[in-house]
Amino acid sequence: QVQLVESGGGLVQDGGSLRLSCAPSGRTFSRYAVGWFRQAPGKEREFVAAINWSGSATYYVDLVKGRFTIFRDNAKNTVYLQMNSLKPEDTAVYCCAAKGTVFSDNSYHTKSSEYSYWGQGTQVTVSS
Repeated sequence: QVQLVESGGGLVQDGGSLRLSCAPSGRTFSRYAVGWFRQAPGKEREFVAAINWSGSATYYVDLVKGRFTIFRDNAKNTVYLQMNSLKPEDTAVYCCAAKGTVFSDNSYHTKSSEYSYWGQGTQVTVSS
């Protein structure tokens, strides 16, 4: 069982930046593809960004391209989501998710059903 812990959420003004972190509790993260998802009040959970286990490939939903960056530091056992130029519509609970994989499968994943492990989420609020 992998327990994921997110941190870095908070309240920021329109145009501001935040960096979210996702780390597993009690195990290494290097053979896990990771994704970030978000859910705003009254809305469905939506995919935000994904990264493969090596960090060599990433993918973003169009709404955040050019503003958000997903990256990982496997030496620090952490995946990050750098969010710049935040907008009020980015307000949501952000969750990271992980999928265990093997060395030869270096793909990223965009569907929530592909992920086995989820964190509790961290609130991001962008004020106008």
